[in-house]
Amino acid sequence: MDNQTLEELAAFSELLDFNKIFMLVAAATFLWLANDLLRRFSQKLMEKIPSRRFLILQTSTLITFLWYFGGAYWMIVGILQPPNEMLLALGGSAAVAVGFALKDVAASIIAGLILLFDRPFQVGDRVSFGDTYGEIVSIGLRSVRLSTLDDNLVTIPNSRFITEVVSSGNAGALDMMVVCDFHVALDADLELAQSLIHEAIVTSRFVYLKKPVTFAINEVVIAERLAIQIRAKSYVLDVHYEKAYQSDIVVRVSRLFVEHDIARPQRNNITLANAS
Repeated sequence: MDNQTLEELAAFSELLDFNKIFMLVAAATFLWLANDLLRRFSQKLMEKIPSRRFLILQTSTLITFLWYFGGAYWMIVGILQPPNEMLLALGGSAAVAVGFALKDVAASIIAGLILLFDRPFQVGDRVSFGDTYGEIVSIGLRSVRLSTLDDNLVTIPNSRFITEVVSSGNAGALDMMVVCDFHVALDADLELAQSLIHEAIVTSRFVYLKKPVTFAINEVVIAERLAIQIRAKSYVLDVHYEKAYQSDIVVRVSRLFVEHDIARPQRNNITLANAS
C-alpha cells in the first residue's frame, strides 16, 4: 500500500475509536432524553395555560427541529472530528447513496422544513386531508401526526402535503366555525325555526360569541320531496369542543322544534309503499 492509502486507513480507524463511539451513543441518548423532557414539559405547560396551547406546541416543534439539527452537527464535527478531505469525500459519497436509498425520506424532511416556515397549517389546527379529518398534534422531520375525532393517530409523510390539497378549519386560532344543517317542511314557520336555532346556539356553553352567528336558507330535496334547509354557521370557543358543541345544538334544537310544533320533512308515502 502507498503512504496515502495508509494515512486514509489510519484516519478512518481513528474515527472508529471506542471512546468516540461511546460518546456518540451517549450524545444521541442525551438528545433523545432532552427532547422527551421538552415534550413532557410542553404537555404540562399546555394543561396549565390552555389558552396558549397552540403557541406552546408551535414553539416546542421549532425547538425540536433546531435541537436535532444542531445535535447532529455537534456529533459529527465536535465528536468525530473527521479531516476536511475525508468530510468532503464521505459527504459526497453519502449524499449520492442516501439520495438514491432514502429519496422519499429526504423529500419528507425537506417538505417538513417547508411546512415549518411556509405554515399552511400549524400544530393544533383542525385539518381535512383527503378522507382524514382531525387535529395536528405534531410536525416532525419526516411526518405529520394527526389525531382523528375517533382518537386514531394518523401518520402522514410531509411530502404529501406539498403536492396535495389540505384545508385548515381554524388556521392557528382556538375558535373555529361549526356548520349545522337543519331541515324543516315547506310550510313550517321559518322565522320561528331560525329564532329557535339562534336561541339554542347563543345559549350553548361552548359557543364563541365574539364572532357572528349567520344563517343560509335553501330549498333541498330529501327523500324525493322538497324541504327547507337552514344552515347555521357559528363558532366554538375551542376546537376541542367541536363535536360536543355540535351535539349540544342539535339535541336542543330538536327538542325546541318538538315543543313549538315545527314540522319536519316527511318521506313520500308513495316511495314507502313501493319499497314495501
